[in-house]
Amino acid sequence: MAHLIRHKLTNKLTNAANTVSNKSQAKVSGVFARLGFQTATDEEGVGFVECDDLDYDYRHGMQMDVLQGEEEGGRAEGEGELDGDSHYQRDGTDRRPSSMKTGGSLDEDKPQITTWEAGWNVTNAIQGMFVLGLPYAILHGGYLGLFLIIFAAVVCCYTGKILIACLYEENEDGIKVRVRDTYTDIANACCAPRFPALGGHVVNVAQIIELVMTCILYVVVSGNLMVNSFPGFPVSQKAWSVVATVALLPCAFLKNLKAVSKFSLLCTMAHFVINVLVIAYCLSRARDWAWDKVKFYIDVKKFPISIGIIVFSYTSQIFLPSLEGNMQKPSEFHCMMEWTHISACVLKGLFALVAYLTWADATKEVITDNLPSTIRAVVNLFLVAKALLSYPLPFFAAVEVLEKSFFQDGGRAMFPDCYGPGGQLKSWGLGLRIALVVFTLLMAVFVPHFALLMGLTGSLTGAGLCFLLPSLFHLKLQWRNLLWHHVFFDVAIFVIGGICAISGFIHSVEGLIEAYRYNIHD
Repeated sequence: MAHLIRHKLTNKLTNAANTVSNKSQAKVSGVFARLGFQTATDEEGVGFVECDDLDYDYRHGMQMDVLQGEEEGGRAEGEGELDGDSHYQRDGTDRRPSSMKTGGSLDEDKPQITTWEAGWNVTNAIQGMFVLGLPYAILHGGYLGLFLIIFAAVVCCYTGKILIACLYEENEDGIKVRVRDTYTDIANACCAPRFPALGGHVVNVAQIIELVMTCILYVVVSGNLMVNSFPGFPVSQKAWSVVATVALLPCAFLKNLKAVSKFSLLCTMAHFVINVLVIAYCLSRARDWAWDKVKFYIDVKKFPISIGIIVFSYTSQIFLPSLEGNMQKPSEFHCMMEWTHISACVLKGLFALVAYLTWADATKEVITDNLPSTIRAVVNLFLVAKALLSYPLPFFAAVEVLEKSFFQDGGRAMFPDCYGPGGQLKSWGLGLRIALVVFTLLMAVFVPHFALLMGLTGSLTGAGLCFLLPSLFHLKLQWRNLLWHHVFFDVAIFVIGGICAISGFIHSVEGLIEAYRYNIHD
């Protein structure tokens, strides 16, 4: 009798506890749902279970096909299923063609790159020509500018990691599965289900602005370098920009970047040699270094522009999802990001500091303009060649985004396809590409201010793509897996990045207005 009574009491207490737990869980889930964060629900758990079952059956079927590959027709069937590989969204219902990676194990047909090759690509992106503007940032920021070079490296490395983390979800076995492929997929997942395409449109617009502005900066720096290399020539910076654009018109005919990629290693090596030459010249004047000119206070009006310059020099988040997806060992992505950003931080800090110490208050927007005329001409010609050979990369990327968004969006595009049935580019499509090249020229002619444009771009899109969006997406998609310090870092980066972006944008625009009002060229 006592045992029966105890059993009934235990059942009642258990039922009451379960009821209270379910109610509290529902309240917590409701609170987080109102805030926009995703919490683990029973329906989502069921979705993941269904996904895991389908994924297991699918992989088991592929393995059986491979085992039966020696039989006639068996291999063809297995390949047909491999081409139909798919991955699942968070609700476990949506499927779209892609290549799934579980811990980087599933083989893909496309060629993959090593960790060193991935690191080389990141290094090319964050240690390119735009380091030439960093001494100008030290001019207006002093020691705080040096600190920001270090701080930006740490933050951009962290946001690159959390951006890649948003590509993955854990199944019920705790295995991370790659369910997204691009920056746009991450943005769309954050805006789903109410606005499933809004995030992708925002990211695409930011990417197009940054890529086109990069092209404009290449034209601006080409004109700037040429006019300072040959000051005796009766040719203005605008005229040199026109000459550079004429040399860039063949970019409109590009079908792929195979031909251009052959020069990338040569260009990078040339730029490395140029940096060594500049630093060697600065070291030769070490006795005259103006340490007293490096200040602890900042120019409140000009320093926000310096923030944009520094941020823009670290932008690489646009292509990180694609890069990580093509790595042979995705597990080494974090290590690759760390050593590339550490090396970039050291080299940028040393380059900016020794260059500023050499010329102090006479530091110009493009540091090579400070070199003696004999050295300047040789160095600038190499830099112009590098700028012209670097132009096709962002140009072709911008063209691809524009074509996929407006002309090839699976029948949902605003305009007809710019390619014919045989893959030939139509004449009007070629005209649009030429118009884009001409647009970069017009912007370079009417806004020939390298540092201000670089600061404006870094504040407008660089801070958004590198600071704001990755931290926001990480909070949205990975909320249930985050520890308190992750939440703190993400919120802090979002707030600081937002303040820097707004202030840098405002001061860059004010600087451009002032440059036009007083006809300031440098």
